[in-house]
This record gives sequence, structure tokens and C-alpha cells, in this order.
Amino acid sequence: MTAHALPDPADLGWALGRAVQRYQDLAARKLGALPSGIRGFRVLSTVAAGSGCSQLEIATHLGIDRTQMTYLVDDLATAGLLERQPHPTDRRARTLVLTATGEELLGHLERAMAEVEGYLMAELSAGERDTLRALLLRVSVAAAAEPAPNGDALGPCAAIEQLLG
Repeated sequence: MTAHALPDPADLGWALGRAVQRYQDLAARKLGALPSGIRGFRVLSTVAAGSGCSQLEIATHLGIDRTQMTYLVDDLATAGLLERQPHPTDRRARTLVLTATGEELLGHLERAMAEVEGYLMAELSAGERDTLRALLLRVSVAAAAEPAPNGDALGPCAAIEQLLG
């Protein structure tokens, strides 16, 4: 019988993978029946923060394929959480806007996701939490800007999938 070594808990890939997996599990419970779960939440949050952004700009920012984004937005619009409006300067583009229902739900979901973060980072002090957020933001922004080994830009979703793969 051959002994297999377990991944080193100090390995960055292992640590990120476990943290992301736990975050996704906890988030799925809190987000309940929200269309597309965490991706739907990210779209709603981004729409709320980026007023006037086109659907394509939001998809690019979130690293979501534009075809998948269309289906995701369709589901959120059918649920009455957002709507497409004509873009003010580009008649081919659509701007996404939260409905009143979407704004109200997003407020509840943001509080629920703050609970998820609090639970996940309970072992850290407030200062350590701030430091972790700042460092992850720096790494994420740099990673999103750097091309993948095959020359294509590696979006955040693809980077996580590759990491967990």
C-alpha cells in the first residue's frame, strides 16, 4: 500500500481553495433561491455600485462570459430584481438598473453576506480582516490584469476554477 501525502496546509492554493469552498457553501445557504446564487448576488451588487454601466461592462468586470451573463440577467429580470434600460450614449448597449424589489432584497443579502464574512474570518482580529481584504484586493487586481499562460486574459471566475481544478 502506497502512502499518499496530503496537501500542505501552508500551501497557498490549498488555503485559498478551502476558504473559497467554505465561503461558497455558506453563501449558498444565505442566498437561498436567488437566481444564480453568488453570481446573481455579485451582479446585483455591481449594478448597485456601478450606476450607468452596460451589461457587457459588468460581465467583463465580473469575469462572466457575455452569453452566460445574458442568461443570468434574464433570470434576475424575470425575478423582478433588475431591468435593462437603453444605454444613454450607445443605442446597441443596455444599462442594468435595480428595481425597488431588487434594492430591498440586495440590502437583506448584503447583511447576510456580511454574516458569512464574519463567520469565515472569525479567527482574525478587525485589523487582520482589513489587512487580508487589502492584500487580496491587490493580488486580485493584478491577477485580473495579467494574461493567462496561453495569452488570454484570465478572469476572476476562471482563476478560481483553475485554482480549485
